[in-house]
Amino acid sequence: MPGAPNRPPSPDAPVATTPVVPVAAARVALRRLAPMRVALRLDLWKNAPSRDLLTPFERAETAYAAGDFVNTESALDQLAVRFAEPRWPSLPLPFRLLRVAIPAPMPPHWDPDFALPQPEKEAKKARKSAELGVALAEGTLAWASTHAVAAEDLRPLVDAAKTALDGAALEPVLEPLDQFWEAIRERIPAPGAPPVAAPRPVAPVPEPSAEEA
Repeated sequence: MPGAPNRPPSPDAPVATTPVVPVAAARVALRRLAPMRVALRLDLWKNAPSRDLLTPFERAETAYAAGDFVNTESALDQLAVRFAEPRWPSLPLPFRLLRVAIPAPMPPHWDPDFALPQPEKEAKKARKSAELGVALAEGTLAWASTHAVAAEDLRPLVDAAKTALDGAALEPVLEPLDQFWEAIRERIPAPGAPPVAAPRPVAPVPEPSAEEA
């Protein structure tokens, strides 16, 4: 009735949200699987991650190859929780953000996003995921440049995704990122495989002698 308290907003009222584009389950899984591959190749593991880490990763890879994306996500969730265990060395940023800790129970209203409408929650989550994807891609390029992994030709994809973050739509961010992660997954061996060859040191240029000068 008019004037009643707590009257719901008009259905015609606009809701300002970032458009969320539905994507295939394969693309969603790839955006987690490929960065996990890089994370398990970081120097802190000395090319020998624990089986507690390798087992869920290998399970995720097997499920992904079989097109079973539900079990891919489940195995990646297990790996993300493993990353957060205190017995593991701290991962460097941005790969540290792949960890998913198990939070202590708390009232739902303590969540700052609790009161947001569901579309806004989903849009905010999608935006945060896209920003993390760009950060992980940049971190992967930095890692590749010091481990003899040819990835510099992929930099334009990362630059395009980073530039697209300024816009409202997420698909221009996600499309180049998906191409980037597909290439990275092919170029970087899985953890537990033979190590990536270390880059050959560059010999210092000798200074000219007094006679040559």
